[in-house]
Amino acid sequence: MATMLVYIFTDARVEPPALQALLAETCERTFNCITVDSDTSTSDSLMLCATGAAGVDATGHAGFAEALHGVMLDLAHQVVRDGEGATKFVEIRVTGAASDGEAKTHGMSIANSPLVKTAIAGEDPNWGRIVMAVGKSGAAADRDRLSIRFGDILVAENGWVSPSYREADAAAYMKGQEIVIAVDLGLGSGAATVWTCDLTHAYIDINADYRS
Repeated sequence: MATMLVYIFTDARVEPPALQALLAETCERTFNCITVDSDTSTSDSLMLCATGAAGVDATGHAGFAEALHGVMLDLAHQVVRDGEGATKFVEIRVTGAASDGEAKTHGMSIANSPLVKTAIAGEDPNWGRIVMAVGKSGAAADRDRLSIRFGDILVAENGWVSPSYREADAAAYMKGQEIVIAVDLGLGSGAATVWTCDLTHAYIDINADYRS
C-alpha cells in the first residue's frame, strides 16, 4: 500500500468512545480488507475527527454509520485501484467458511498470492491457483466441498471442474478490468469480501527504480 494517510472529518457531534468503536469496526470491513502487495508502512494511519460544528448529535445514529462506511469503502477501493502497476480491480468473495474470520483469512490468502495476482495480470483463469491459496491459508477447508466462480461462470464445484465449464468463457471474462472471484467453502455460514489488484511487471519497474 506504500504509506496510507487517511483523515476523515465530520461536522456532526459524536461521543469519542462511540466514534472510536465505530471507526474500528468499519475499518475491519474496509481498509483492513484491502491489499496491494501485502506490505504495510510504519506510518499507515486512519483518523476520524468529529468537530461538532453542526450541532447535530450522531452518536449511535445508523445513518451516520452507513455514510461513514460508504466513505471509507470508497477510499479503500481507491487505494487498490491506484496500486503500483495495477491494471485490474479484483473483488474476492468468500462464503461457506467456518466463521467470518476464517472467510477473511481465506480471502486475504487469495488476494496476497503472487501466483493468483500474476495469473490475473496475464488474464489466465487459473483456478488451480485459487485452490492453492485456499489450501495454504491455514483456515479450515475441504477440497471436496469447494466451489469457485469467476464472475457468473461456475468454474469448479465439489472440488472438481464443473461439467458446464468452458475455459474460453472464463478467459474472455478475465480480460475485463473489474474481476470478481467467488469461493464457497461449503463448511458453514462464514463470509467475507476483500479487494486487491493484479501484479504486473510495472510493479517491479516502479519498486526497483527508487529507494526510500
